[in-house]
Amino acid sequence: MENRFDLTEDYELEPVPQHKRKGWIKLSIVWTGGIVALSAVVLGGTLGAGMPFTQAILASFLGSFILAVLSALCCVVGAKTGLSTALVSKFALGKYGAYAVSIILAIALFGWFGVQLALFGSSLRNVLLDGLSLDLPVLALVITGGILMTVTAFIGYKAIEKLSLVAVPLLGILLISSLVKVMTGKSVESISQAPIIGDPLTFGSAVSLIIGSLAIGAIIGPDISRYARSTKDAVISSFVGYFLGFSIVLIISIILAKATTQVDIVEIMLGLGWGTAALLILILAQWTTNDNNLYSSALGFAVIFQKVPKSIITIAAGAIGTGMAVSGIYENFIPFLNFLSALIPPIGGIYVADFLVNRQKYQFEKIDQTKNVEPLSVAIWIIAALVAFMTTAAPSGFGLFTLTGASGFDAFIVAFILQLIVGKVIKNKTATSDIEQHAKGGKVS
Repeated sequence: MENRFDLTEDYELEPVPQHKRKGWIKLSIVWTGGIVALSAVVLGGTLGAGMPFTQAILASFLGSFILAVLSALCCVVGAKTGLSTALVSKFALGKYGAYAVSIILAIALFGWFGVQLALFGSSLRNVLLDGLSLDLPVLALVITGGILMTVTAFIGYKAIEKLSLVAVPLLGILLISSLVKVMTGKSVESISQAPIIGDPLTFGSAVSLIIGSLAIGAIIGPDISRYARSTKDAVISSFVGYFLGFSIVLIISIILAKATTQVDIVEIMLGLGWGTAALLILILAQWTTNDNNLYSSALGFAVIFQKVPKSIITIAAGAIGTGMAVSGIYENFIPFLNFLSALIPPIGGIYVADFLVNRQKYQFEKIDQTKNVEPLSVAIWIIAALVAFMTTAAPSGFGLFTLTGASGFDAFIVAFILQLIVGKVIKNKTATSDIEQHAKGGKVS
């Protein structure tokens, strides 16, 4: 039995021991808890309101599948090494490159923590006002939510897993019950012929929205998959969470929007007669997503401030994130967060490609032997991030051209391909040099 001092032990600076690893079922629940939130249901409603039914369904499947592939690739590295995203980046980008990764990940993630927390507070206020006639200030609800989410992230993976085990089944029951209720007396044909009631969306922009909504979560997959018992468990859980879980939530939300001709999920749930309890479940799902943001940001900073306990870093990050929410981050900070978000997908492309080419160096025993900087990998990071900005529409980017329609996915692919090419060229040159040195040595002898 673990003693009380193990409560916050989270192996942030070392591999997760094999006896602490989890199978794909528990990992899938954690992924689903992190992926499925109020924002996911809102996204599904937006797709349903702005697209023909068949196109919305296909976009959900395609976007979720691409996310699952991205996550699986990144999660394999985490499962193989047992290390967090920030530590994995140390092998690919060098010591100072990993520090840059840690800073960018941490700032972006607790920035998004603040955005999601603001949504949490405003949603909870509306629920309490409509359901219980309680008019509580948003500020108090934001601070309370920030404290609760910080406590979960403070404890680490163990608390996130336990909370997800509660929230995911409740959300599943709510969504399936809602689906059954709206489909009673209706045919699939009537749903499929429902008109567009919101801002029209093209198929490409819908897929881009889906990928963009969770691309960062896929890239930082090692933060969760380091707890995977095997690469098989890591890959299966990625697909269960991103492809199965996310697509199902999107599709149910699409059907709800089509069947009720409503976009606002709160209005839909109230219209179905579920009341306050249902909305509280949606807000609980928001909690399971947002504590992941704080958790990963703390893992990133832990690599820089190695002498400071992660628990203290988490409290500080939670305080900053909550402060951002209180100060109105949503209106003032989104452009900066979009800027940081463009820098994150290339990190995944780089460390996945580098791992495939130089797997032998990804061993914790060799982590202190890493260079201060891997200049070619850093250059690739900059190039791929520039591609992301060039394929992102103004005002967040330059909007010069498009590739896949999802700028984060563009950056990942460019970084992956360039790193793969550079890695193989360097590996071949090194092998050739070794052969030549060996041959010269042979002649001398």
